[in-house]
Amino acid sequence: METIQIQNKKKRNKGPIIFFAIVGLLILIVLLLNVTSTKKHAKYNPLNSSDDFPKLDVEGKYIGRLYVEGEIGDGEGGVFDEKGTYFHAETLNAIDQMIEDKNNKGLYIYVNSPGGSVSTSDELYLKIKEYQEKTGGKRPVVAYFDDMAASGGYYISAPADKIVANRNCWTGSIGVTVGNMYDATGLLEKLGIRAKAITSGPNKAMGDPLSGLTKEQEDIFQSLVDEAYEQFATIVSEGRGMDIKTVKKLADGRIYTAKQALENGLVDKIMTEEDADEYCLSLVNDKDVTIQDIVFEREETLFGLLTSKIFEKKEDAIDRIAKEVVAGSGKFSISYLAPIEKH
Repeated sequence: METIQIQNKKKRNKGPIIFFAIVGLLILIVLLLNVTSTKKHAKYNPLNSSDDFPKLDVEGKYIGRLYVEGEIGDGEGGVFDEKGTYFHAETLNAIDQMIEDKNNKGLYIYVNSPGGSVSTSDELYLKIKEYQEKTGGKRPVVAYFDDMAASGGYYISAPADKIVANRNCWTGSIGVTVGNMYDATGLLEKLGIRAKAITSGPNKAMGDPLSGLTKEQEDIFQSLVDEAYEQFATIVSEGRGMDIKTVKKLADGRIYTAKQALENGLVDKIMTEEDADEYCLSLVNDKDVTIQDIVFEREETLFGLLTSKIFEKKEDAIDRIAKEVVAGSGKFSISYLAPIEKH
């Protein structure tokens, strides 16, 4: 009798293969994102990161181009940073170094930002003013507006000797905001929930959505906005050589196209970035001067990249607002930030 041998084939465990395939795919995605998110203008990086702050190491005479991209804040920028790619402390330090560098012949600010923090925007504005004062106004300061240069993005550019905009740029949004002030007292009442803030004074918890907002508190918030607005309008008036009344007619918070901004004296020229580079060099009138990009890059760990917010689940609008109400209870920030973001 013929014996038929039946073999039990052990089922191959595909778990490890699938796991490593997923990890490999994530690494590939990260690498691709790093490539596509690299600044297209960062062809040269004259920085040595051996110290607390990068040291400028540029050969020959140069105009230093700094990048103000994304939201203007104190945090470090990066590919996955919510605030974009702006490095505040490093930028201020680089300007300090250029002030002392005799080979530096100008400052070129590349702006692609909707604005941001009042204090951070003002610190950068003051540093640019310091550069002008300490160099005796002999080195030109040029601001180039790429896709968007609104609110704080315009604020920091106002003192520039020349402002040049891409023809598709949105700019302006000259104004101040404290964002949304939520009042959840009606909802709590419907749910039968009572909230009571224990404070040292009637206005200590103002802005708390669980307590509501009194008329006095509204006036207090408005005074904060008004003072910051006066500062903004004055800076534009001084930087653009415009009457304060004219500035305030323009500074109602609206966004202007490049053409509208030119017609209203908010920018000096409309041109491509390549033409803007040539224009910037022409202000120095020295054929030996070149434009050198000063670019800051943050090292990312693989773990940080793989667990970054790009892999987080998207929240719907209702969830986001609800979380803002709870997490933002009693918290607010005053900012030079355009409410509209251009993509």
